[in-house]
Amino acid sequence: MDLLQALSNRKSVRAYQSTPVSREVIESIFSKALRSPSYTNSQPWDAVVVTGDKRQALSERLYALAKDNAPTQSDYPNPKSWPAKIEARTKTHGAKRFQALQINRDDVQARTEQRLMNFKFFNAPCVVFFLMDENLSTWSLTDIGMFVQSVVLSAHAHGLGTCLQASLANYPDAVREVLDIPSSRKLLLGMSMGYPDWDAPINQYTSERDPLEEFLTIY
Repeated sequence: MDLLQALSNRKSVRAYQSTPVSREVIESIFSKALRSPSYTNSQPWDAVVVTGDKRQALSERLYALAKDNAPTQSDYPNPKSWPAKIEARTKTHGAKRFQALQINRDDVQARTEQRLMNFKFFNAPCVVFFLMDENLSTWSLTDIGMFVQSVVLSAHAHGLGTCLQASLANYPDAVREVLDIPSSRKLLLGMSMGYPDWDAPINQYTSERDPLEEFLTIY
């Protein structure tokens, strides 16, 4: 797949086929992302891919916590507020996703069920967690972000879909416990990954992007 084409047609996928992703494909996806740039070639990224029975056990644990509205304890705090323009984008995005699913604004049960699908990884056969060593500074977040984008584009080029999910970082202690990850590795975010179910209504929705003049200045 041409890189410019991939940049243009990549989208978040929130419904997947049950088809497993082979270890060979997973390793190929991540090996292609290894050329991501990083400060002084520090390569601070750390990723864990979970499939099979371990994926199911983790899903059940996170789903139960989210269903019970257990207090979240993210390693990195969520934003307390957004600038007005950014907040408007997020609200529009959320509303249009529910429209694609034909879920009414006042349908609390359907909205709750859709929120909880995050913790079933939208039925994707793989879930990926991106972590960072606690001794690294926030400077390394930029490098890890570029690595995550490379993984996303690599998966797209392999015919897979992905969905980056901040919600999967809400219960980092549970993730570390199920996956036997030391507390020194801090959880940044999770990502569902698998072969897209393009017939699913939610995958008919594509989020909008502002025009260049909204964010680009050229001198």
